[in-house]
Amino acid sequence: MKSIVAAILLLLASVSVKAQSQKTDLAKTADSIRTESAIPELAYVVLSSDSILEKDILGYHRSDLQNDQTKAKATDYFHLGSNTKAITGFIAAYLVENKKISWSTKFFSLFPELKKDANPDFYEITLAGLLSHRARIKPYTSGTEFQSLPKFNGLQAEQRRQFAAYLVKNDALPKNKEVYNYSNAGYSIAATMLEKVSGKTWEQLLKEVLGEKLHLKYKLSWPNRIDTDQPWGHWIEQDLLAALPPATSYNLNLIEPAGDISMPLDDYAKFVQMNLSGLKGKSNFLKSETYNYLHYGLGKYAIGWLNTPEKQITEHAGSAGTFYCYTLINKEKNLAYIVIANSATEKTLKGIFALLDKMIRSAEAPK
Repeated sequence: MKSIVAAILLLLASVSVKAQSQKTDLAKTADSIRTESAIPELAYVVLSSDSILEKDILGYHRSDLQNDQTKAKATDYFHLGSNTKAITGFIAAYLVENKKISWSTKFFSLFPELKKDANPDFYEITLAGLLSHRARIKPYTSGTEFQSLPKFNGLQAEQRRQFAAYLVKNDALPKNKEVYNYSNAGYSIAATMLEKVSGKTWEQLLKEVLGEKLHLKYKLSWPNRIDTDQPWGHWIEQDLLAALPPATSYNLNLIEPAGDISMPLDDYAKFVQMNLSGLKGKSNFLKSETYNYLHYGLGKYAIGWLNTPEKQITEHAGSAGTFYCYTLINKEKNLAYIVIANSATEKTLKGIFALLDKMIRSAEAPK
């Protein structure tokens, strides 16, 4: 195990930046798109399995305060939203490889005491089913769903367990022709399984894997709740773009494993690069075959990743309404793209995908 960890640390340390120090054409285009799309801060990366090909962070932390102090910095954290799911899936894979759990482990084999009050529709749900949105758990993707919940007590891990117990007693989504039914809450249930078999909370597992083993920086919740000098999220209030103060009432505690991690661009890029390297056949922290399962083990949506196998593409978008993060991995071309903004308006999304198109054209143009 020591040799594997040493190898991945060497991989992370050896990332080279090939872009020149002067402003590239892509950076100029990105800044123009940022301005036209009213995006306060915009970050992007183009990478291969062993190199950073293009990277920049542009703009300001806040729309309402633009000065040297609020100018974009390499140390800025960005909220990943639902791209957190790939990280929770990664932690699950770590525990699977260490034989603490299997993808086919059933929820009620770990929590038999909850079965007597549970909906029989959930008797067979498994770790893989929860992480691939195939367990028919209600989505909990809107604030109104949380308003009807009972009050849960205790620390976050205990509240998650109470949330899981509540979910499996309630109605399942109806059976339909959809391959999967997207659910933030399913990831909360999966997290309780990881906690049970490891004896550690999801937060402790995050610290162990991302922080201690991979030496990647991360925080939970919005960046400006960590430090008001970090980027602020934005949304529309009274038809105007508004920077949200850290005290804004918005709580993702129950679904943290589905969507509440913030990371600096460099650190998130290293995580994505590990995935691409694994897909290209190089085992690092996880085995290469494990990465292929995470990305392609199930059709359309595997473990934290949407997939289009015929194009060898996996992708995911994440937003809690205030930031937007989009990631695309092209296994065949050995390229990955990340674009992150600290807003998620309609104009922002148009700008992000306009920039993504430019990034792909630039990276994949014949040399």
